[in-house]
Amino acid sequence: MKLNGQDLTMEQAKRVLYHGEKVELTDDAWARVAESRRVVEQYVADQKVIYGVTTGFGKMSDVVIPSESLEQLQLNLIRSHAVGVGEPFDEIVSRAMLLLRANALAKGYSGIRRETLELLLACLNHRIHPVIPSQGSLGASGDLAPLSHLALVLVGEGEAYYKGKRMSGKAALAAAGLKPIRLAAKEGLALINGTQAMTAVGLLAYLEAVYLAEIADLTASMTLEVLRGIVDAFSPQVHEVRPYAEQQEVAEKILDYVAGSQLVTKQGELRVQDAYSLRCIPQVHGAVRQVLAYVKEKLLIEMNAATDNPLIFSDLDQAISGGNFHGQPIAFAMDFLGIALAELANISERRIERLVNPQLNDLPPFLSPNPGLQSGLMISQYTAASLVSENKSLAHPASVDSIPSSANQEDHVSMGTIAARHAYRIIQNCRRVLAIEAICAAQAADIRGVNKLAPKTFSWYKQIRALVPKLVHDRVLSADIERLSAWMKKEAYQGF
Repeated sequence: MKLNGQDLTMEQAKRVLYHGEKVELTDDAWARVAESRRVVEQYVADQKVIYGVTTGFGKMSDVVIPSESLEQLQLNLIRSHAVGVGEPFDEIVSRAMLLLRANALAKGYSGIRRETLELLLACLNHRIHPVIPSQGSLGASGDLAPLSHLALVLVGEGEAYYKGKRMSGKAALAAAGLKPIRLAAKEGLALINGTQAMTAVGLLAYLEAVYLAEIADLTASMTLEVLRGIVDAFSPQVHEVRPYAEQQEVAEKILDYVAGSQLVTKQGELRVQDAYSLRCIPQVHGAVRQVLAYVKEKLLIEMNAATDNPLIFSDLDQAISGGNFHGQPIAFAMDFLGIALAELANISERRIERLVNPQLNDLPPFLSPNPGLQSGLMISQYTAASLVSENKSLAHPASVDSIPSSANQEDHVSMGTIAARHAYRIIQNCRRVLAIEAICAAQAADIRGVNKLAPKTFSWYKQIRALVPKLVHDRVLSADIERLSAWMKKEAYQGF
């Protein structure tokens, strides 16, 4: 696949991240890289003052650096800013950061040398994934700490994962037949001043969330069936008079999934109307899809944006200091994503309650094979309740917070990486809640008679049963939930 910094798509990113597709730059991208580098070198030769090239950083931007110290300035920048803490990001996040940073540099506004960008691409293609601590970014000036840990590997420092092993950055490069580079003027800043940590986590969160939205529709359809739900609420005319496209799409999906079912009912057969967690599936799931569309739009812009400071405009022979590193657009998008997926889990948990609570259905209490002696799926609902409660804390917007840094020079920050990390954790919790709903719905289907399921929900039932056996006596269910959840996560990747 060829990067040009302009039009990286979700589909291309999936191929690189999940299937290891190799990456290179287009000829026109290399030409832009060369031109931006020419401007930087001319500035250095002319001893002009340019932020981060011939000056210090942040509050020390007024300190002019002598020409003989410009290379040391860049190395010092990387070392001093590599202060991330906490558990490392998963390798897939590190891989996404490599891809997104390479694409940003390919735009030709960063002033990086060809050999440095080639090494970055080589790390991606050889699957050398820097070990990047997950905590420590304010989301402006970009993701300085995480990207510094990425950049350390390029200079033969830090740590990296290579072929399943964690080792020094120098050892990883050597094992792949690569050599570290020596940073020149502007290059340290070009590598670390950007939003690629929050965008990488956000991209992966989005891709998993899209699949969970599909799982939620399918699982909710089976729940609707086994609770003898009323299909009239999904009639097209209901949703045409409130014309949200996503709401209409979900209603259409539900009707398609339950087509041929012998369990669903019509209005007035058993009851006049269902509880909201069944009747309002299109309205809630549809609203989640609206958020996903918004998040996708912002991610695609950010994936193809220049988020450096300063930006090098070779056609003008200018270097302009700005604030494109500020992560506010992604911070808002990630908070919105977290809220939406928390709500997808919330309504799923309410359907779980309706499946297990004998006061709300005509099924055996807690879907137990032997109520009283056996507790059945009673405590599975507890777990779902715990997860959605945790999500409510995680969904508190990180983007409403800011704290000054760099002696108040950087006096407003986005917290975008925190927002992305929280959204990703919410998605993991949501997946487990949906797994619990699927297990409960499958158990209820066994009680109702699986031969009465619609063809499409019966296929989903068979997939669940391939991973989670029918509950015939009390057993430890933790492994069942985790197995189905892990399969859902894997399918989110394999489906691409």
